[in-house]
Amino acid sequence: MGRFLTAIAVSLTFIGSSAVALAAAPDLSSLRLPAGAKIEVWVDGVANARSMTRSARGTVFVGTRTGGGRVYAVRTRPDGSREVLTIASGLNTPNGVAYRQGSLYVAEIDRILRYDDIDNRLQTPPAPVIVTTLPAERHHGWRYMAFGPDDKLYVAIGAPCNVCDRDKEGYATIVRMNADGSGREVVARGVRNSVGFTWHPRTRELWFTDNGRDMLGDDVPPCELNRLSKPGEHFGFPFCHGADVRDPQFGQLGRCETITRPVQSLGAHVAPLGVLFDRRGDVIIAEHGSWNRSEKSGYRLTRVRMQGDRAVAYEEFVGGWLTADGKIVGRPVDLLSLPDGSMLVSDDLAGVIYRISFNRGG
Repeated sequence: MGRFLTAIAVSLTFIGSSAVALAAAPDLSSLRLPAGAKIEVWVDGVANARSMTRSARGTVFVGTRTGGGRVYAVRTRPDGSREVLTIASGLNTPNGVAYRQGSLYVAEIDRILRYDDIDNRLQTPPAPVIVTTLPAERHHGWRYMAFGPDDKLYVAIGAPCNVCDRDKEGYATIVRMNADGSGREVVARGVRNSVGFTWHPRTRELWFTDNGRDMLGDDVPPCELNRLSKPGEHFGFPFCHGADVRDPQFGQLGRCETITRPVQSLGAHVAPLGVLFDRRGDVIIAEHGSWNRSEKSGYRLTRVRMQGDRAVAYEEFVGGWLTADGKIVGRPVDLLSLPDGSMLVSDDLAGVIYRISFNRGG
């Protein structure tokens, strides 16, 4: 499996003027990987690492959900070592990050900020420009965003509840807008809580994960992998979950037969977040893991095997962050493809970013 770091001891790393406690990373040799793949810790010292984006120069920017409202920049030195810089702190849950034409966009719960000329200002970041405001509810308020192939900025607005009817207030949607915040429009409705999306490399359609509602039991409803074929499609929340699970409280608001059904139903409560297409055209998903299921589920990467636009299998891709005795040693969050064909995986429990690479036969 190549070179592995077997463990990273709990320590204090100084970031800016404050010390950040780092969680212990898992024993990577215990992780289950597909044939031909290897995993390593690409960088540590990124406490609560969540969403990632990469600049034209190769700087990786990392948002966080907890732990001081920090946004990190990870840059690679000429000798191959990596430096972690804190470019913002004290923000309101800056989960989402996106990069466009030299500027870093950061999504707080209630607004989007822009840091201009950021690659040249990592040591002395500029004051941010407020691009636009967003709904301020904290429940499912950790925003995910990315620029699409149409050069529009897409942002997920999660439902402010486990289950409720707040669609008319702009919740449970995915919106898009121009880079300056103008021209905002809803492109997907009935989306309970998406914290990861990407675009099909050929069709340019938006594909996204969605977290299913809680309190209907251990195995109901499924989480979802969805495809948006045209703007305005409805994906069922709050009246229908998965393909055909009618909500006991809000089922009268619509019929499951009318919704856009998932490409693939995922495990219940696995909390699917980051998603990308691999070099084979399959879909890789980061399953952050259940929080209230009687037997834990998720805590792994999964693969949805595709034949064209049809899912033909749903299987584990990388596992082992949930140990056989039920111990949680990692929680994968976001995925980022690198130009060499490898991928980065953020882990907000261990405070690290992994790199998964593949040999030619893998």
